[in-house]
Amino acid sequence: MLKQLQSLRLKLHEIAEARGSLTDPDVLAISEEADQLIVALQHIQRNEITDLSIRRDDM
Repeated sequence: MLKQLQSLRLKLHEIAEARGSLTDPDVLAISEEADQLIVALQHIQRNEITDLSIRRDDM
């Protein structure tokens, strides 16, 4: 997922630079896709932290 996010970030920069606009529909679509991936990664991270906390409490 991190590699996918990095790829989207690079694509976002390339298209924004080529189009000369951060509000171009293609730029916005990629940005939205990246945002969704970031949220998914945050959920995973939060779950991992919660799991670690629960395991520590069980010791």
